[in-house]
Amino acid sequence: MEENTVERLAAIVDSSFDAIIYKDLSGTIASWNSAARRMFGYAEVEAVGQPISLILPNDRRDEEADILRLLKLGKRIETLQTTLRHRDGQLVPVSLTISPIKNRSGDRIGALSIARDISDARESERRLRLLMREINHRVKNQYAVVLAVIRQTGTRSRSIEDFERRVRERIMALSHSHDLLSQVDWAGVRLADLVSHQLEPFDASHRVKVGGPEIALDANAVLNLGMAFHELIMNAMRFGLADLDGISVMWSVTTDEGGYIFELIWCEPAVAYADLLAQEEGFGALVLCKLVPSALSGQANWNFEDGLVVWKLTAPLARIQIGLSSPVSS
Repeated sequence: MEENTVERLAAIVDSSFDAIIYKDLSGTIASWNSAARRMFGYAEVEAVGQPISLILPNDRRDEEADILRLLKLGKRIETLQTTLRHRDGQLVPVSLTISPIKNRSGDRIGALSIARDISDARESERRLRLLMREINHRVKNQYAVVLAVIRQTGTRSRSIEDFERRVRERIMALSHSHDLLSQVDWAGVRLADLVSHQLEPFDASHRVKVGGPEIALDANAVLNLGMAFHELIMNAMRFGLADLDGISVMWSVTTDEGGYIFELIWCEPAVAYADLLAQEEGFGALVLCKLVPSALSGQANWNFEDGLVVWKLTAPLARIQIGLSSPVSS
């Protein structure tokens, strides 16, 4: 082989993103490219001449012995996914391709191993499995909620048309929350975005006063608070509040002996139904005073203060905010 051809091949091997390792039939490393150094932490001078067990976890030694045996027998090695070991002891998941190397006489003299780091792919698979479990869990919970919607709405509806309209509205409110979650792979939704999303069908997102610290909600909080906001809006409209400009949705985070506490306050002008919400026995009251606070391990109550209807929810911040490592984002 011409010298410049050899140099070109060496350059290709060294510039590869995959770890390319040549070993003889005894399992001794004879060649080690730059990607192998990055992937496993050993310089070429440290790896060449060492047994391939240098990068094998203890529980993979038998696997390597089987590979060497098959190579000596001339058997084909299928691409496999396995785990190799970094210098610092960390395990590196790889897709491993092993090809026998022959000399000009056709004798097998070694093997070329090409290892591709699949850590990102494994992490993506792990997250996908978690996501599917989360979705499955949430969907089952939502079936129960939908049944409650149908049952409770049916007891309060004056006609089939009224029943159909109110069920559709409530199911669509759940759908809006699911839409937000799907946009972020169920990884967290800003509370301000959830409020805005629920107000959007009523053309009220720019008319309602909304404020509070930046909080990324977990999936459970998104679905339950989404239901609560829908019921609050519908109650306000259904019972006579003509001007949504008077509504405010504010939240804050405080502390007590048990940790961080999330507090959300919905205020609207009190119209002709001063005690109506407190006496309501329909689905709205069930959602706002029982289902939502229970799902968030919190408490909720109605009050009438200074001409305002006030719904106040308090719950542990850990049941509201996703990935809680700090209280809130600034």
